[in-house]
Amino acid sequence: MLLRALSALLTYPDQALHDAWKEIDEVIRAARGLSPTVRKELLALVGDLHRTDPYDAEARYVDLFDRGRSTTLNLFEHVHGDGRDRGPAMLDLRQRYLDAGLEPLGNELPDHLPVLLEYLSCRDAAEVRETLADCAHILRAIGNRLLHKQSHYAAVFAALLDIAGVKGLDPHAPIPAPEDLDKSWEERPAFEPPVQTSTAQRPT
Repeated sequence: MLLRALSALLTYPDQALHDAWKEIDEVIRAARGLSPTVRKELLALVGDLHRTDPYDAEARYVDLFDRGRSTTLNLFEHVHGDGRDRGPAMLDLRQRYLDAGLEPLGNELPDHLPVLLEYLSCRDAAEVRETLADCAHILRAIGNRLLHKQSHYAAVFAALLDIAGVKGLDPHAPIPAPEDLDKSWEERPAFEPPVQTSTAQRPT
């Protein structure tokens, strides 16, 4: 239930999430294995989402997770970028879901963190810890960047590292320079324009 609650907190803050705030709050309060600090930070996030105007919450979510790669929730973006290895990795992850008897729904990619957390909520504790530990460096990098932005969402990543039993977030970790968002997500043309070459004129 805790993983499902964390997955919900990382989804787009629509009316369904707003209506579920009390249930999510109760799950976090009852969850075992969370440090008191992380639990308090998660409850602060839930309260913040409940109190914030829905339009403001939606705009903030888009600014954090949909405008640039540094805090995107699509995990393979942090590993492969737009490289060719991302496709096979995505297929392998989707097959892992299918092998467990789970069919991904919706339009999100298999490496979307909330989707992965929904899958892990159906698996045993050993697989949960192993999977989260395998991607801990990505979770930590995103969480540290959210800490730098003073975002309550950092609490979700602190909780996931807590569950994995690995090193948590570091508020003093160096943060890369801000992205040039237009450049980072620029669509490259399918074809480059032909190179113009000058032809030397033969002497008459």
